[in-house]
Amino acid sequence: MKILLMGHPNVGKSAVFNRLTGANITESNYPGTTVDYTVGYTFIEGQEYEIIDVPGTFSTEPKDEAEQVALDILADNEDATVISVLDATKVERGLYLSLEIMEKGFPVILALNMWDDAEKRNIHIDLTHLREILKVPVIPTVAISGKGISELARGVTRAEEVDVEELKRRVESL
Repeated sequence: MKILLMGHPNVGKSAVFNRLTGANITESNYPGTTVDYTVGYTFIEGQEYEIIDVPGTFSTEPKDEAEQVALDILADNEDATVISVLDATKVERGLYLSLEIMEKGFPVILALNMWDDAEKRNIHIDLTHLREILKVPVIPTVAISGKGISELARGVTRAEEVDVEELKRRVESL
């Protein structure tokens, strides 16, 4: 079982990775590139998972080598669950990538990381409404402190593929 940590650069994917794996890592270069990615392992509800900290990308349309590697890793792991890590202070920006990943048929969990920063900036995110619209687990996290990481791990077992056509209808109705 595999988990891919995906998201924009600098949203805390590596901090989430370290919390989930206890920093039990192996760093590798993607074949034919100089771009690094990190692999680690964890157990969730008795099941071992390989976790890949994917290089940051803004969309599924690569603009540089790191983004191409991110998409190659996604393509090479069709059976993976994706934890889409978003900056909770910029949720709209991160949702575009998450929706693209869902369109590709991957089970997705949203980690709204840096939740404490969003609270400090008085940014209110209606988690219930977001969960209802997307039909995926949406977990607020503060990876540097570990807040929400246990719930995020449990969310992996609840992730399912989304009916993309139904999702598009729900999003268009907003």
